[in-house]
Amino acid sequence: MTTVPGRLVLLGHPVEQSLSPTFQNAALRHAGLPLRYQALDVPADRVDETLRGLRATRGAGNVTIPHKRVMFERCDRRTDVAERAGAVNTFWHDDEGRLHGDNTDVPGFADVAAPLLLASRGGVTPPTALRVAVLGAGGAAAATVVAALDRWEGCEIRLWSRSLERARALAARFGGAVGAVLRVEDAVGDAALVVNATPLGMLDDEMPCDPLLIRDGAAVVDLVYRREALSRRRPSTAWSRAARERRTAWVVDGLPMLLAQGAHAFQRWFGVTPDATVMREAVWGSRR
Repeated sequence: MTTVPGRLVLLGHPVEQSLSPTFQNAALRHAGLPLRYQALDVPADRVDETLRGLRATRGAGNVTIPHKRVMFERCDRRTDVAERAGAVNTFWHDDEGRLHGDNTDVPGFADVAAPLLLASRGGVTPPTALRVAVLGAGGAAAATVVAALDRWEGCEIRLWSRSLERARALAARFGGAVGAVLRVEDAVGDAALVVNATPLGMLDDEMPCDPLLIRDGAAVVDLVYRREALSRRRPSTAWSRAARERRTAWVVDGLPMLLAQGAHAFQRWFGVTPDATVMREAVWGSRR
């Protein structure tokens, strides 16, 4: 994009737990950009009103639960990645006031999962028969599927959700490489990479599946993080900690992906790459 945003925001409901303002504002200061990134708690019935205000101020920003699909529908133009994911988490307005949407969750997930999976395999490139388990059937799950299909040719993805109907609907969008399963154990049992793309564990210690179902040595990515439990030494959610404790050592929570997708979003808004170290250290500094 060429137009500098007049306002930079995060849209979601709720948003008070988000760390996005912490690291995005640090990146803005470091880059010398005179903007402030704000989190806006926007109920579903106020999305359109909020978007009208953002259009008038050339607003840009991010979108989180539960508005990624709604933003997809409201955008005048969408990137190919957003089209495939069916969800938008990054948006901006052009000089003519048109609303553009992208999905930076896709490259953000790839940035985190690819080296983790490589490390779990002792540096061996994943085979074409790579099996990936994705728990969930919403926007985060769709982004994960797109990233996996793009990154690992010939991979097999198994979707599990509490709603089998939603899992089947998502799988149908991607053809034979993606299938929905009825039992969570059928998804994770022999998967080399297991991804929690549900919101379970965000507010409490609820787990998307029993960690004992995950095979030893698998890579595990929990897209959820617990702000109050963040630590440099261990993952912040109960599920990711339990997975690590059962000898599944290659585990991360949702913070690395949050930072990665945020960096891609910053690049979209301003055409420059933010300082990743500044963003990361801003988060850890907020924990002191």
